[in-house]
Parts: sequence; C-alpha cells; structure tokens
Amino acid sequence: MFDAQPHPSRYYRPALIFLSLAYLAGLIGLQTPAASALFRMLVPANLLVSAGLLLAFHTDWNRPFLFYCLLALLVGFWVEVLGVKTGFVFGTYAYGPTLGWKWLDVPLIIGVNWLVLTYCCGTLCDRLSFPVYLKAILAASLMVLLDLFIEPVAIQLDFWTWFGADIPIRNYLGWWIVSLILFSFWYGLPFRKQNPLALPLLLLQFLFFVGGCLFNFLS
Repeated sequence: MFDAQPHPSRYYRPALIFLSLAYLAGLIGLQTPAASALFRMLVPANLLVSAGLLLAFHTDWNRPFLFYCLLALLVGFWVEVLGVKTGFVFGTYAYGPTLGWKWLDVPLIIGVNWLVLTYCCGTLCDRLSFPVYLKAILAASLMVLLDLFIEPVAIQLDFWTWFGADIPIRNYLGWWIVSLILFSFWYGLPFRKQNPLALPLLLLQFLFFVGGCLFNFLS
C-alpha cells in the first residue's frame, strides 16, 4: 500500500531529536503559567524552524515545487485575510497576538503553517497506492482531523478567537475545501513528494495538539 521512502541523511536523527524536544518543551511550557508568556513568544519561531527543517529534507527542488510553495503561502495567507475580514470562509474570528506580526489582521506566519501542514499531509497520503483524486480527498480530510485538535488549544493559547459560542461547522468545511484545492495542485504538479521528516513532523503536530487538549481537559 505504501511506496518506499528515501533513506534519511546523517542529519535526520539530530533534526528529529531537536524537533521532538522543541515540541515537548512547547507543550509543557505553554501549559505552565510561569513559563507560558515566554513560550507564546516562541511559537512563530517554532513554526519557522519546523518549516526550514522540513524543506531542508525535500528531495526535488524544481520549478513546480517552488510554484507550489509560493501558492500555498499566498493562498494560506489571503484566504485567512478573507476569512477575518468577511467571515465568509471559516466563520467570524480574529487572531490574537500569539502567532506574531500581522498584516491586514492576519499573522504573517499563517501562510507558512498552511505550507507545512499541506506538505506533511500531502507527502503522507502520496505514499498510498490510491488514485490521485482519492489521495487529495484523504489528505484534505487529514487536515480537518488535525484541526479538530488544533482549535481548542489555539483558542486557549490565544492563537485566535471565535465570535460565537461554538466553533462553526463551516470552519471545518472551509478547511477541507481550501485544503482540497491546494492538494489538487500538490498532486498535479510534477515533483517528488518524498521527505523522511514529513511523517514525524505531522505526528509531532498531532501529539502537541492532542496533548494540549488533554491538559485542557484535566485542568
């Protein structure tokens, strides 16, 4: 069912250890009142470092891949601008200060987050021996599954705030549609979708937000 992955380089283990420690420290630090303010300041840096390490292990730096990176960055940012300004895409919400510098009320780092998540989900599902359209559907659904765990933690850490009693269903539908559009390009563009760090980074993202949800539940 899965295709083989490239053999990791000698830098793979140090990168994986570094990311694992960073996400573990972030999970604990963000939930510790005395350290929470400091670790919130480090959230954008963590996202940038995660993206940098992920891209360092990419195996095919051609023009189609560069086009996808630019597309994901721009679509990810501008769809959030549309969402914040109109409430049309995901519902009515606003970003807090945790994700760092903003332009048009949207953190600049948010496009990087869309690139990292679509890259990881797209790489994982590309390993499945399924038709391309089904890979895109599964990858978009995996994005929504992750967002189910992201939302409670993001609200608690002031990544963003919803103007309503509950997180609207349209948020998850919007995530799925935007993700599906990006994955149609991801799987349609001719570049190798192999990266030994993609699956571990995606697992760290899941563990971080699932762990945050558990902290919220227990407290």
